[in-house]
Amino acid sequence: MGGVKQEQNDGPPPRGTQSSDAVQEEPVKKRGWPKGKKRKKVLPNGPKAPVTGYVRFLNERREQIRAKHPDLPFPEITKRLGAEWSRLAPHDKQRFLDEAEREKLQYARELREYQQSEAYQITSAKIQDKKIKREESPSVIINVNSSGSAALKGSDHLSNRFDVPIFTEEFLDQNKAREAELRRLRKANVEFEEQNAVLQKHISDMYSAKERLEAELGQDELRTQALHRHLLAIKHTLVSSLSTVALPGTGETPSLGTLDSYLSRLSGTLESNPHEHRALLAQLHDVLSHLDR
Repeated sequence: MGGVKQEQNDGPPPRGTQSSDAVQEEPVKKRGWPKGKKRKKVLPNGPKAPVTGYVRFLNERREQIRAKHPDLPFPEITKRLGAEWSRLAPHDKQRFLDEAEREKLQYARELREYQQSEAYQITSAKIQDKKIKREESPSVIINVNSSGSAALKGSDHLSNRFDVPIFTEEFLDQNKAREAELRRLRKANVEFEEQNAVLQKHISDMYSAKERLEAELGQDELRTQALHRHLLAIKHTLVSSLSTVALPGTGETPSLGTLDSYLSRLSGTLESNPHEHRALLAQLHDVLSHLDR
């Protein structure tokens, strides 16, 4: 039964008939929004208002008709669809009516949830504020009496309207809490920026120290390579100069690989018995004198 009633309300309006004997008038439902009745304003971020079964039928069939008849004007399309809705079978209409009813129930549920949200409270307060501001701008009528004095009408109402609170205490408390939170966040942001600047300076100093250490390491490597080359040159010179000086008892002469052990054994032999190896000392003295030159 609910579907049938909605069908009668959603369908196109019936036409009245007249006869010469009696005039029988039937209530005609006008298209569009009733004159003098304001539409309910849709709140921002709120749920989308549902449509009737008839409007769902129009939305579904309009594009199909427009695809078949692209040159057909919009009013003619609506007129054809209204006639088609009137001829539609009840069970076919019921499908659109059931979908509209489900959407209506879902809208009511979402609207209740939205009205309990914080966004709805803030938006309602803003709308109320705008409404009060419009009411606080009354028109002032000046009447001039016979004596030439002027009287202002509406001044008494104007003083009373300024007594209306613009915001509720709850909204003001919430606004103060938001402002305090915003100040706290700004202060924390300033502190974080200062810490970030200090860290950036530390990072810059570390990069500078790293570059300085890398430069010093490169110079040390160059000096080490130069000293290594100088050491090899000295070893080559010693091996070449001491090639004629053989160790007593073994007759061993130095080479690059045995130069260190050769010099160690030679020094031990000379220190243990210098008088016995005077000839060897003289030979070493002659070789070392050539090295100084």
